[in-house]
Amino acid sequence: MKLFPIETGNFKLDGGAMFGVVPKVLWNKVYPADENNLCNWSMRCLLVADGDRLTLIDNGIGDKQDEKWLKHYYLNGDDTLEKSLAAVGYKAEDLTDVILTHMHFDHCGGSVKWNAGKTGYELAFPNATYWTSQQQFDWATNPNRREKASFLKENILPIQESGHLKLIDSEKEHIPNIVFKLYDGHTGGQVIPHIRVNGKTVVFMADLMPSAAHISMPWIMAYDTRPLQTLKDRERFYKEALENNYILFFEHDIYNEACTLHQTEKGVRVKEKGELREFLNFR
Repeated sequence: MKLFPIETGNFKLDGGAMFGVVPKVLWNKVYPADENNLCNWSMRCLLVADGDRLTLIDNGIGDKQDEKWLKHYYLNGDDTLEKSLAAVGYKAEDLTDVILTHMHFDHCGGSVKWNAGKTGYELAFPNATYWTSQQQFDWATNPNRREKASFLKENILPIQESGHLKLIDSEKEHIPNIVFKLYDGHTGGQVIPHIRVNGKTVVFMADLMPSAAHISMPWIMAYDTRPLQTLKDRERFYKEALENNYILFFEHDIYNEACTLHQTEKGVRVKEKGELREFLNFR
């Protein structure tokens, strides 16, 4: 098995929204904002090549939206999904599986693209099975008012209509060597993939923990629909992570790709951080 970080570009979000009740005087020291209080975040995905399966976890914001919509997020950086896949020797048609941790636009926007004439939509990965949870799909297609703007029908309905969507409702190994676990604090039924590789476990953190700066227990995004549930989610996750020395892979942390954890007098904190390949001894 080989794991490849797939960079799809960066975007900016309000720092206060990203760190919730934590005062700016604290979070700005570890994840600095610009003069408009915006922090820059990656949209880093993960490609898992394992035998005859090629699985992509999340796929960024895509390029279907108009300029007026996109300018709210200050897209930046030279990376794209297509360029990053090509850099490791693959193209969209090679994918067998796409895991969507959840259906917020910055995680699943690359799932669907315009057709050649821009008269409709088609799958960006035509040969892949798309996976997410039944709970998340129900949540996304019947959204609450707070999350409605994050669930765009053009990112979701074409997948269902294609017949390529597979919905799960249990925590188990749905793809060989990838265990799907479910968490509810950020959004209902968020899928957190646990990848077994070379005797280690890499966890794709998605929005359970968007960056290393969020590891302190109360540092929870204002975007989370149920922050007290996020606390419970993290307690469950930290227990497993410490017992099994999980490697955390961050989707949104522009400074840190991965880390491990340890227990300190002040709570769970970063033990080591660096690039994923360093933890896995990949060249």
